[in-house]
Amino acid sequence: MTSHRSAPGSIVVFGGRSEIGVALATRLCADRPVVLAARRPDDLADQQAAVLGAGARSVATVAFDADDTGSHSALIEQIVAEHGPIEAAIIAFGILGDQVRAETDVAHALQIAHTDYLAQISVLTLLATALRTQGSGTLIVFSSVAGVRVRRANYVYGSTKAGLDGFASGLADALHGTGVRLLLARPGFVVGAMTADLMATGVRPAPFSVTADHVADAVARAYRKGRGEVWIPGLLRPMFFGMRLLPRAIWRRLPR
Repeated sequence: MTSHRSAPGSIVVFGGRSEIGVALATRLCADRPVVLAARRPDDLADQQAAVLGAGARSVATVAFDADDTGSHSALIEQIVAEHGPIEAAIIAFGILGDQVRAETDVAHALQIAHTDYLAQISVLTLLATALRTQGSGTLIVFSSVAGVRVRRANYVYGSTKAGLDGFASGLADALHGTGVRLLLARPGFVVGAMTADLMATGVRPAPFSVTADHVADAVARAYRKGRGEVWIPGLLRPMFFGMRLLPRAIWRRLPR
């Protein structure tokens, strides 16, 4: 397979405070402008320093509220107008939520679903339209093995990843032949800021857990090779093929 080559342009991170998103940006940003889109854009000094230290030509920050889907269209138009074509859009926002609370608190369950699924659809649909117009670029989407077969232990979060995985897979097919590509990443349990509170409750990381740097390295390699999907670590792909065949009576008793 030949290496992926897209038109030079900006690297945009939607979720500019995300450990994985910023780590990936540092691996793709050499001599490119970077845009970090996040709530509280004036509070991204560490993230800006990391990207500039990795060789970015420049770094700008913009206000981005994932849950305010009505603001997404104008924001993406602004980014393209001010920073030129998008070479890679890294969609790295999301929340883990509290599974126990979400099982009885409807508002919390809906918040997880809105941020992790509906808001993702909004951003991805608008970005796909913008990239089709420019005829190039890559959408980098973070699904999870949690969505491959949803487990009892985290079914609210897992169901959003299952939906996102299906949406992104279909969007990738819709983009075929347009000059735009979608790279779908399926990491396992990521040890980091997003899971820190969960682990503080005594939950142990799942087998074959990874860090943000592991994920960023794998996704950057897949991006440069022109791949459409990547499992992190790769061993999880055959494992989950087998897990799909487990009887439900066994599956429901598995821990996170």
